[in-house]
Amino acid sequence: MYIGLISDTHGVLEKDILDFLSPVDQVWHAGDIGGDAEFYSRLATLKNLVAVYGNADGYDVRDYCPRYQYFECEGMRVLMTHIGGYPGRYAPEALAKIKAYKPDIFVCGHSHILRVVNDAKLGVLVLNPGAAGRQGFHLVRTALRFKIEDGQIKEMEVYEAPK
Repeated sequence: MYIGLISDTHGVLEKDILDFLSPVDQVWHAGDIGGDAEFYSRLATLKNLVAVYGNADGYDVRDYCPRYQYFECEGMRVLMTHIGGYPGRYAPEALAKIKAYKPDIFVCGHSHILRVVNDAKLGVLVLNPGAAGRQGFHLVRTALRFKIEDGQIKEMEVYEAPK
């Protein structure tokens, strides 16, 4: 399974990010989708979308997306939310979910900072794709894509573009 991972689009998803995502089988969106239900619907038609809502998302987006997603992908357990943190600085609710669900991959957004961190203590790979949109303090728009095969992540790529 070829995965594209984005977050914090805030209603804007430009052609360069769409091109980066074009070969993937599934897009994971870690919240702050932005826009309205129409923007979400357009995003959902591009690829098989798995998404959570973020703190800036309105109720029209929240009607389609839960706060947390827990699912399996090619033998890996995935937990996704918007506000999650990172090793040593997890949001309390996210840390409780990580301990309860024991995912192999924990996906979050919110910080607008791209992070790929292995938390050896909890046995989880933490993925934050940074911000794919233009709203926020970040200087670079980012996204990730990678393959999951036989319970392993392979061929991870980072996309970076000026804001």
